Amino acid sequence: MAEAARIDDARPATAGAERAVALEDVVKRFGDVAAVDGVSLDILAGEFFSLLGPSGSGKTTCLRMIAGFEQPTSGTIRLDGRDVSALPPFARDVNTVFQDYALFPHMTVAENVAYGLMVRKVPKGERTGRIDEALAMVRLEHLGDRKPGQLSGGQRQRVALARSLVLRPKVLLLDEPLGALDLKLRQAMQIELKEIQQDVGLTFIYVTHDQEEALTMSDRLAVFNVGRIEQVGSPAEVYERPATAFVAGFIGVSNVLEGEAAARLTGSDHAFTVRPEKIAIVPIDTEVDASHCTATGHVREVVYLGAVTRYIVELDGGGELVVMQQNLTTSSMEALQIRGETVRLRWERSNNRSVEGAGDDGSAEAGPEEGVR
Repeated sequence: MAEAARIDDARPATAGAERAVALEDVVKRFGDVAAVDGVSLDILAGEFFSLLGPSGSGKTTCLRMIAGFEQPTSGTIRLDGRDVSALPPFARDVNTVFQDYALFPHMTVAENVAYGLMVRKVPKGERTGRIDEALAMVRLEHLGDRKPGQLSGGQRQRVALARSLVLRPKVLLLDEPLGALDLKLRQAMQIELKEIQQDVGLTFIYVTHDQEEALTMSDRLAVFNVGRIEQVGSPAEVYERPATAFVAGFIGVSNVLEGEAAARLTGSDHAFTVRPEKIAIVPIDTEVDASHCTATGHVREVVYLGAVTRYIVELDGGGELVVMQQNLTTSSMEALQIRGETVRLRWERSNNRSVEGAGDDGSAEAGPEEGVR
């Protein structure tokens, strides 16, 4: 029942919304391994949609099937309502931006952007205008005469983006395009890439294993695990209301308690999750009303992270909880001094979220399946 609900969630309820891409019960097998196992998904026109999951979850294989680099073993892929399941890449109105840029080093920026237009035999006069337009979209109009080796990593990535945008595809596919950039540049490019997508109004389908990246840029996202979709929704929905233990553990840091440990806190042994930032450490004698959950335990470990501190608390009633607190006035020495102390935890009951799949193959600790991409 839970599985059926998750698949239904993949189909947006927006009445009359135009579907740019539709996957209908798609399966892809490599030998005995199901890299993609019955995925159904609708992506709306103009969306920034992310396929998120760990290595081996099937997200890249889905992207490659949409692009035409792989054909599904079964199921249907539609672009703009048209069945393209058996069509080669050049017959689909999509383009792909890769992590390694794949720029021609001997060509200038403008020549790299023009390459696809030349292959399609677009007249020279029209090419010039479209190249200028594409470079302006990615804010590189002043660098058309440079070679890729003269550019920064972020600039090279934008050239690769312009080279795809100049062909005016209906859907742009992005396969972890920021993975080769350092953290600060990657964070800046996340904002810039979202702004470009909003400016051009194209459908972007973005593959990433980086949760922060998906939360930052996406209108909606699908969380993949061992070839299947665990949950689809907006970043806030997926983060605040994870449908499964896997989603709760993969999207940020989360706590999942079940069985006796859960029953002591909630009255039910059904698995639930609560985010670390929702939990407060309060004095041991603090009174707690019925709208809150509370637990006592001792601090097993303290991880000081500068802006925040992560406390791992072993509960007296079994299990453990991770607590995240901002260091508004706390120094590293003050944070570390709490290690080993007995503490009381308190959080609002409304922050508890019931989840499915704890302790099975869909748990937060589940790893990638060998051979699945």
